[in-house]
Amino acid sequence: MIWIPITVGAATLQVARNALQRGLLAGAGPWGATLVRFLFGLPFSLAFAAVALAVWPSARPAFTSWFWLACVVGGACQIAATAAMLVSMRRSTFALGTAFQQSSIPIAAFIGLVFREQLHPLAWAGLFLVTGGLFVLAWPRKLAEGPRDWTPALLGLVAGAGFAVSSNAYRQAALALDAAHPVLAALVCVFCVQALQTAALMVYLSLRDRRALRAVLAAWRSSVAAGFFGAAASGLWFTAFALAPAGPVRAVGVTEMPIAALAGRRLFAERLALWQVVAAAVTAVGVVLAALG
Repeated sequence: MIWIPITVGAATLQVARNALQRGLLAGAGPWGATLVRFLFGLPFSLAFAAVALAVWPSARPAFTSWFWLACVVGGACQIAATAAMLVSMRRSTFALGTAFQQSSIPIAAFIGLVFREQLHPLAWAGLFLVTGGLFVLAWPRKLAEGPRDWTPALLGLVAGAGFAVSSNAYRQAALALDAAHPVLAALVCVFCVQALQTAALMVYLSLRDRRALRAVLAAWRSSVAAGFFGAAASGLWFTAFALAPAGPVRAVGVTEMPIAALAGRRLFAERLALWQVVAAAVTAVGVVLAALG
């Protein structure tokens, strides 16, 4: 059960990273803000991987074609999911944007079935309770004029689907690399994935949006902090995925919701309605059930 505190640590660091990325949206746009976590996190992920290789010098990671395929699929889905999540946060609130992307929980669990990862019935009950709580949170208020705005929730669903696929892909990558050394496999995976993601986004922005690239480099102070928190969070996420199926890991990761709500209130002067707090509490109960299962 060591994966539970590891996941809680990952979720906490992730909130810090998301808050810093959200602050870069105005100048760098969604793709530039997405690049921040990979470009400035790369030196830290390299350092983490080097330490892991020094701790386990006898390990022999297997860089198979399946490993690289899982890294590419996971990395691409994570890039798209991160951009969708950041835009969702901008169009709703920081806390709700965090909540919407938790739709990855049930999706990750169902994708896990493809790899024959069975869950306890109690865990499934928790996952469905989480889904219900998230559905209530995602229901938009009626606007003064016009129909309800479903855009933030839909973007959150896109983010959730992307994170669900990437979670399972990273688990398969870590298992293919070195199942006997999950921590080492996780940290090496983080570096390999972030290197691929950095290269892809740098090429894209160099060709399509150099203004965003310049904005990212100009905000290097906050970008370095976001990179560190991102690399540290990814290292813990990957370790948790190497130790347990993606569905329960993503469920316990919902602990970032109350942290995000507190951060949104203190940093962005955002408040949640009572019904949103109740829905978040129901979701939290589902998290506990998923963890116990």
